[in-house]
Amino acid sequence: QVQLVESGGGLVQAGGSLRLSCAADRSLFNEDTMAWYRQVPGKQRELLARIGSSGSTNYADSVKGRFTISSNNAKNTVNLQMNSLKPEDTAVYYCLYRTWDQYDYWGQGTQVTVSS
Repeated sequence: QVQLVESGGGLVQAGGSLRLSCAADRSLFNEDTMAWYRQVPGKQRELLARIGSSGSTNYADSVKGRFTISSNNAKNTVNLQMNSLKPEDTAVYYCLYRTWDQYDYWGQGTQVTVSS
C-alpha cells in the first residue's frame, strides 16, 4: 500500500501558475513511476506527465512546454509546475504511484480552476 497526499490546487487566472505536490510514503525505486493525471466530468482521466526513479520524464502534448514534473532528492515527493494556465486546464488533478509490478495507487485529487 502506498499513501499519497496531494496539495497545491486552487483558483488562478488564465496565464497564471500553480504548483501541485504529491507526497508518497514510499520512494521511487527500480521501475516505479509517479505521474499526474487530470479529469473533467464526463471524460476519461488524462495522463499529463510521468517521472521514473531515474528522473526520466514524459509529457502529454497538451501540456508539453507549459508543465514540468519533478521529484525531490528523496524521490518521495513529485511536483507539477504548471505555467501559462488556460481555462481548459480546469480539472481535478490526481497523483498516481505505479509500482514496478503494476500496482496503482491514487491520490485523493485536488481541484484546479483557471478563470478566463
